[in-house]
Amino acid sequence: MRLTKLWQTRSLSGDRHLSTYFCFAALRFLLVFVPQLGYVHPDEFFQSVEVMTGDHFRLEHTRSWEFNNSMPVRSITLPFALLRVPWSFYEFLALYLRTWWNIEILGTYAYVVFPRVVYTLISYSNDFCLYRICRLYGLRFEIRLLALGSSWVLLVFGTRTFSNSLELAMCSWLLCLVSECMLRTNTVVYKKEFLEEKYDKAESISERVRIWKLKNALPAHNLQHLVAMSTICVAGVFNRPTFLLFGAPMVFFWLLRGMGTRSVTFRDFNVRITLFCLCSLPALFLFIFCDSLYYQHLTAGELQMMHLTIDNFVFTPWNFIKANLDSAQTASHGVHPCYVHLMLNMPMLFNVLALASLGAFAQLLLRFFRAEYQVLPRFQSIVSLMSGAVFVPLFFLSLINHQEPRFLLPVTFPLLLLHAPKLVTGFSAKYPFQKDHPLLRCFYDRLLCSKASGPYLLRIWYVSNVALTLFFGFIHQAGVYPLAADMSHVMATKPEATHVHLLTSHIYSLPLHLVNIPSSRVLHFNRQTHQRYRRQRDFYLYEYGGLSLDSLMQKIKLISGNCEVKLSGPKRLRYKLYLAIPASLSGDLHEALVRSNARSYLNFELLNVFYPHLSMEAFPRLQGRHPCDVDAPHWAHDDLRGTCAVEQPPALSFSYLNKQFSSFVHQLGLALYEIDVRRKRTPSVELTKSKLPEAPA
Repeated sequence: MRLTKLWQTRSLSGDRHLSTYFCFAALRFLLVFVPQLGYVHPDEFFQSVEVMTGDHFRLEHTRSWEFNNSMPVRSITLPFALLRVPWSFYEFLALYLRTWWNIEILGTYAYVVFPRVVYTLISYSNDFCLYRICRLYGLRFEIRLLALGSSWVLLVFGTRTFSNSLELAMCSWLLCLVSECMLRTNTVVYKKEFLEEKYDKAESISERVRIWKLKNALPAHNLQHLVAMSTICVAGVFNRPTFLLFGAPMVFFWLLRGMGTRSVTFRDFNVRITLFCLCSLPALFLFIFCDSLYYQHLTAGELQMMHLTIDNFVFTPWNFIKANLDSAQTASHGVHPCYVHLMLNMPMLFNVLALASLGAFAQLLLRFFRAEYQVLPRFQSIVSLMSGAVFVPLFFLSLINHQEPRFLLPVTFPLLLLHAPKLVTGFSAKYPFQKDHPLLRCFYDRLLCSKASGPYLLRIWYVSNVALTLFFGFIHQAGVYPLAADMSHVMATKPEATHVHLLTSHIYSLPLHLVNIPSSRVLHFNRQTHQRYRRQRDFYLYEYGGLSLDSLMQKIKLISGNCEVKLSGPKRLRYKLYLAIPASLSGDLHEALVRSNARSYLNFELLNVFYPHLSMEAFPRLQGRHPCDVDAPHWAHDDLRGTCAVEQPPALSFSYLNKQFSSFVHQLGLALYEIDVRRKRTPSVELTKSKLPEAPA
């Protein structure tokens, strides 16, 4: 009766976790279409979508240094297969809808959402692989799927077009194949050795014949999934060469399956590694051939004449490694101490499960150095495989001086498979220490045991992942996409022969393909006149990153002066000049305008504020603001700080706190200004005060 009740309780809990997982799985797909406005990192666009979408639709786009034809470091094969090919079908559908129903489905929204749909569908392969391994090894899949589905890693990174997201999916597939091979090898080797013992002990010929037939009927296991694994490894390395660090321990476990038994010897190891290398050659040649064609190192004429040398082929992973071995090159992206991955990025990605995994690994190391080998997991076990898949790449990635959280995405799968049940059971269901010391016992009872930590870990997991999803999915740099959509509208409605100049400061790079401007660098085809033409460039983007506002004002004066010269020239080129800057810098921008002595001829008109938007490079001020400086980012008076009846520090009150909170909320936006040049000098400048959309207080 007690066992029946326990089983019913576990079944109800598992059903509840599985239902919650399906809700998060559906939410993952729905968030693609909302869409998520948050801008996690520029590589989301500039390592794949910017180039692929710009090339396919012949749009203005930015080709980063990684796609330089002379020394490319990014393989184009996977982005081409995952984006250019689906874009062809989508373009055909768009042409059909435009022709027959006059419905336009190509635009900024489609350029953002459609690639994310492709990558989101790929992300569900992580869920399938996790379920597959749990079923193979008899593990509880409900809580593991729930942890994976509710993780902000899948809700945010899994729906974005990062090469790290593809790396996560490939590592999941590789782990699934290796786990299946290990289980099959262990099972077959055990049965084979058992039958061999029976064969040696058999007394009659008929019994030996029967056992011999049973042994020959055992399935093959030595080269299982060989082609699939070698192909995944090649694709993973060309996607991101760091896949070598993630895939090496997995392949190592695959090569060592069954070693130490009578049935598997070093001969099998050598055969496996030789055939693995040979089976990887077709995929290797395919990636090299496609990359060489795209980057024009190999042409159709050279193929026809067979005038080929080693210089005609591009090996992008080697170029990537050479570029990253240059410490100055990696330092240009940021230099981090070696402990950032361990102490910051792991807790950020996995919060309480990161602590659980680090504690479990520290316990394994402690037992190893104490020579307590009998309590360590068997080397050829699923626990050893998953532990190696987490901590081997973590160690080597920590040696690189540039460390970002997304570099650790592939460890999500093995870490959650090992430690997700602790969200329900607590950090440790049993006393983990060898000695029963009073302090250790107190530490276990107060923090580690199921009663102390079990009721809270799942709640902490939910809260932290929801918070990080909201922050990176909808707040962080979230004004960039609405800015691109607004600029797309400006370009579509502007008068002809009008140039548009956009300056940005203290925000991430703007993906040009989202502005939806036909490229000025390629020939376009007019379907009505059947003629080819080249479009004149009329959109100019100036990105100044973290440039000081005084230097930014000098740039504005220089660009506006150049535009005025062209306006007064023989071609009379009209122009529009815009500035996009975080709202938190609006007051500093006004002060910089005053210091630049340009108030007499520069007029800033606030057109829009895109909420929400948070630039960590221009974090809103929490304290030190004037109590009357609570307006949205425009200048109501020549005196920046406004006026107060009593010019002294205000007393702490609800009214004061409410004003400070309102001021903080109004700073969470991206302000778009239009800059006009006053051609008639006046004694003072009147800064236009525009009506702003209401922001939540």
